[in-house]
Amino acid sequence: MTDTVLEMTGISKTFHGVKALSEVSLRVRRGEVHALMGENGAGKSTLMKILTGLVKPDEGEIRFQGERVRIDTPQQALALGIAMIHQELSPIPDMTIAENIFLGREPMRAGLFLDRRRLHRQTRELLEQFDLRAEPGELVGSLSVAQKQMLEIIKAVSYEAKLIIMDEPTSALSDNEVKTLFRTIERLKSRGVPIIYISHRMEEIFAMTDRVTVLRDGQYVGSEPTADLDAGRLISMMVGRPLDAIFPKEAVAPGAVVFEADRLTRSSVFEDVSFQVRAGEIVGIAGLMGAGRSEVMRAIFGIDRLDSGEVKLAGRPVKIRHPADAIRSGIAMVTEDRKEQGLVLCRSIRENMTLARMPFSGGSPFISGSGEAGSVDEMTGKIRIKMRDMEQTVQNLSGGNQQKVVIAKWLMTKPKLLILDEPTRGIDVGAKAEIYKLMSSLAKEGLAIIMVSSELPEVLGMSDRILVMWQGRIKGEFQRDEATQEQILTCAIGGGRIA
Repeated sequence: MTDTVLEMTGISKTFHGVKALSEVSLRVRRGEVHALMGENGAGKSTLMKILTGLVKPDEGEIRFQGERVRIDTPQQALALGIAMIHQELSPIPDMTIAENIFLGREPMRAGLFLDRRRLHRQTRELLEQFDLRAEPGELVGSLSVAQKQMLEIIKAVSYEAKLIIMDEPTSALSDNEVKTLFRTIERLKSRGVPIIYISHRMEEIFAMTDRVTVLRDGQYVGSEPTADLDAGRLISMMVGRPLDAIFPKEAVAPGAVVFEADRLTRSSVFEDVSFQVRAGEIVGIAGLMGAGRSEVMRAIFGIDRLDSGEVKLAGRPVKIRHPADAIRSGIAMVTEDRKEQGLVLCRSIRENMTLARMPFSGGSPFISGSGEAGSVDEMTGKIRIKMRDMEQTVQNLSGGNQQKVVIAKWLMTKPKLLILDEPTRGIDVGAKAEIYKLMSSLAKEGLAIIMVSSELPEVLGMSDRILVMWQGRIKGEFQRDEATQEQILTCAIGGGRIA
């Protein structure tokens, strides 16, 4: 009996005259974690939509468990045993956890009545298996993003799927939840269940996967055992060129102090946080999830209130009670969730890019279309947004280009300090390199930058100075030339030196 569970061959798909996939192949074996890699727009999503019945291929063949199959609907995919955990979460917030997991397949009594006791018992067993501390009767709308992500994983496993697709499954998970997910993946592997794993996080690919298939520009590039690859070779396969300098950080002599935080405190969240940022300097903020990194940035920007402490710009104290105060003072913040907090997805690139500066432009209450268009043209050229035109809807852009729109929106306010919270989350390696290049260019122009990141290579590669937070305090500080991954991790778990 063959060990091949899935074989897709010669898959092609064209949308409105644009070739999304051209004779792509994918072969997944029993009990393996198979990474599907490629930049945004490489064709990964289209290929998975074909496999799960959301899109019909123009050409090609799919064999599942040795049989040729036709998958026209998601219901047919589930019936075959193919389940997908989507990056964009879609639970029903007004239904309970139990109802979400077993929607459409609820246990019944006498074929007529919902067996709520059995429903809750089965749900509780699944929740305990995944260490998710919640009750079956809890409404999903009350869960955190990380808990909703774990719920989607539980739902997929509950189908007793024969193949599971995981699209960026750790994007909203804490370190402990990631460990739980990885243990679950190992259990699924031991039962022979293969997993197609899509992630932009290189460390996950090399830690968890057995084999990698790479797509580029809608075409199959190759498939290799993960053990035979290194990061440089994998990146080269994905982008079609070597990326010798993933982090194009240029040395910039720091100027005068632009921003100063003095003993910032928010009860039970962070305490006594003090640091400075100079013109032309990129200060990286590292630490484990829950250390208080994003919370400090939110307070600086006026989203959350401070209980005590002082914020200074160019040596002068400023009162920031609301984001409008921060913007007016010259502070801009790219939040970690671009879709929920950074963009109006249904509006155009032009409208999104000018949104933050509109209330502060002064003068006439009317918007000047020609002036607005000129400013947007200049900015899109500067940061190289790939688009049809400025009236294109933002939701139709790739993740990397959406992130560029968010950054452009804040640069349009001409800030003195730019806060970047997880600036490359969920975007491909090519788009990351472009954003790093932009950051380096902005620092060279004299902009002061704070970068919060969970990716240690990013922190080490792009920071002039690194602050490490632990339990709501700054635990350590390192200069670029002395910082190592081991030092930062030691500090992040409470060891190492005190700042």
